[in-house]
Amino acid sequence: MGRGRQKAKQTKVARRLKYFSPDTDYQALERELTSSKSAADDEDEFEDYEIPPATDEDDDDWSYGRR
Repeated sequence: MGRGRQKAKQTKVARRLKYFSPDTDYQALERELTSSKSAADDEDEFEDYEIPPATDEDDDDWSYGRR
């Protein structure tokens, strides 16, 4: 497929997306925005995971210019 056809297809898709306006479900949007979960709860989501401390041995794997 030539570049002209490819560009024409991309333009067609972009134009379709630009002018496409789906029906907005405002009730679902309101439920999502007013959910009972707060920002503090999001931080606790990863509370159980532990980040291992960095060691000098981790840096030994990187060799710049040496093979």
